[in-house]
Amino acid sequence: MNIPAHLKYTKDHEWVSVDGDIATVGITDFAQKELGDIVYVEVETLDQTLEKDEVFGTVEAVKTVSDLFLPVSGEIIEFNDSLERTPENVNTDPYGDGWMIKVKIADASQLDELLDSEAYKNLIGA
Repeated sequence: MNIPAHLKYTKDHEWVSVDGDIATVGITDFAQKELGDIVYVEVETLDQTLEKDEVFGTVEAVKTVSDLFLPVSGEIIEFNDSLERTPENVNTDPYGDGWMIKVKIADASQLDELLDSEAYKNLIGA
């Protein structure tokens, strides 16, 4: 199980990478394995400002559809549109080419509420 130490995590299995006031968000290796083959990623919240824990999109696998929850409040400023052509990147490279959105962080203190890699490992029993 790949759980990079430099990322932050949510209890809903999203990961967060922070660069200044921009957060890149995707789903974890654990989440993509649980979902199975990803066939579609939908984000209709581009250019919208959402609160922490609001649904920013959905990920569709062969057998299920799951909501994606925003880990920090902010404006969705970018969607990884390559996922429209190759949604399987979420499976093959969840922390790289499989990233989903970029968010302009509204409240950086919310980052402190996220899990570090050790806490996330404990959450999933890794």
